[in-house]
Amino acid sequence: MGAYILRRLLLIIPTLIGIMLVNFTLTQFVPGGPIEQIAAQLQGEGDALRNISGGGGEAGSGADEAMYGGARGLPPEFIAQLEKEFGFDKPPVQRFLLMMGNYLTFDFGISWFHSTSVIDLVKDKLPVSITLGLWSTLLAYLISIPLGIRKAVRDGTRFDTWTSGVIIVAYAIPAFLFAVLLLVLFAGGSYCIDFGYDFLRGLVGLPEKNACIRFPLRGLTSENFADLSLWGKVKDYAWHVALPVLSTTLASFATLTLLTKNSFLDEIGKQYVMTARAKGLAENRVLYGHVFRNAMLIVIAGFPATFLGVFFGASILIETIFSLDGLGRLGFEAAVQRNYPVIFGTLYVFGLLSLVVGILSDLMYVFVDPRIDFESRAG
Repeated sequence: MGAYILRRLLLIIPTLIGIMLVNFTLTQFVPGGPIEQIAAQLQGEGDALRNISGGGGEAGSGADEAMYGGARGLPPEFIAQLEKEFGFDKPPVQRFLLMMGNYLTFDFGISWFHSTSVIDLVKDKLPVSITLGLWSTLLAYLISIPLGIRKAVRDGTRFDTWTSGVIIVAYAIPAFLFAVLLLVLFAGGSYCIDFGYDFLRGLVGLPEKNACIRFPLRGLTSENFADLSLWGKVKDYAWHVALPVLSTTLASFATLTLLTKNSFLDEIGKQYVMTARAKGLAENRVLYGHVFRNAMLIVIAGFPATFLGVFFGASILIETIFSLDGLGRLGFEAAVQRNYPVIFGTLYVFGLLSLVVGILSDLMYVFVDPRIDFESRAG
């Protein structure tokens, strides 16, 4: 197994270089680079200033000509200075080699449009993405595994039929539409939902009766978070992340439930299960002592990849709806602005994490079922 892991680790290097090379090459042919965007912005400001001043007909003085020169185009000297500042004065091959050399030491440079390092920018956005990725994945597994096992045991019954209908509907609803529905119902929309039990009202901080639920609409914590007690901080954090996490869990919960059910159904029909039942073992002993390990192999071993998928794929719409400043919005803004240090820096980190998580998924397979030996199949 050690030789297999070593080979997989060594394969990370050429794979990562290939990912970066393909994306770097594609960006060379994409119109509207950072230089063009800055030029367009300056030209637009020049047009706006000229319209405000009413300079439309007769030519103005020399000062006016200098002030509004950006409206007719930027001087070539200024364009050349921008290209040198952004490194576009070098050949593409040299720029790529310099970039990869810096990335090997995790030096991702400075964001062109944020005036801060890419590392600090990513660190600032990480809490939101980790929150959505981790809690959504855990919630999906906590719901999907018991429900999937129950559906497999009661396959074909009314319970299986009705829950399948609910799962299909949940999978079909877009996450952003479900997020809007949650906002309307629980975050100050047109409806007022009251907790009917004193215990629940006290748990979420609504001691008075007939108090409507009002979930927060912005951020992960309240402004007075530092002044709260430990239990108060836990409640405040949970109160803020509840709706976004529910929104991102919807699709993965449906997929994992059906995957769990089908895995159990495949194992239940095998010969060793019939043999265990013939020996007189209790049904729970058969299910959880024999079937569970084999059926849950693909589900549990896929946890790292599932988390990474939710972590990277957190919808920009979800972050926008709940006013969360995460990596999704950062990536979208970087793509729109052609902010190459942010684009390539995050791509490098995400690509590296994806490749490492692939190795962790294989290790999870071995941990769940020690009979699996990747080393014997490597030849």
